[in-house]
Amino acid sequence: MEIWINPACSKCRAATRLLDEEGASYTVRRYLDDPPTAAELRAVLERLSLEPWDITRTAEPEAKELGLKEWPRESAHRDRWIEALAAHPRLIQRPIITADDGTAVVGRTDEAVREALERGGK
Repeated sequence: MEIWINPACSKCRAATRLLDEEGASYTVRRYLDDPPTAAELRAVLERLSLEPWDITRTAEPEAKELGLKEWPRESAHRDRWIEALAAHPRLIQRPIITADDGTAVVGRTDEAVREALERGGK
């Protein structure tokens, strides 16, 4: 299991704390220091069953500079969104936990983190 975090994020700290309390085996990826590639984002989106705009933090200053709120949210524009996330990792919703069963969750709640654990995260 891997968790993509920003250490400054309270939701990320809460997720790792819960994983630790549950004795989970996981690796940490500080995705601002080690940004995911477009291919990695595509793979995680597949695991999440989400679209790139579903995991985009549109209130970030970078999102406003890019005008993301105005970008079409349709499959023809999917690659454009993914490239923006790869180029600006701060825009990626966090934390993202990839479970051992091939799925992933956005672990913003204790329930979502527990869901990742139930999917084979220990």
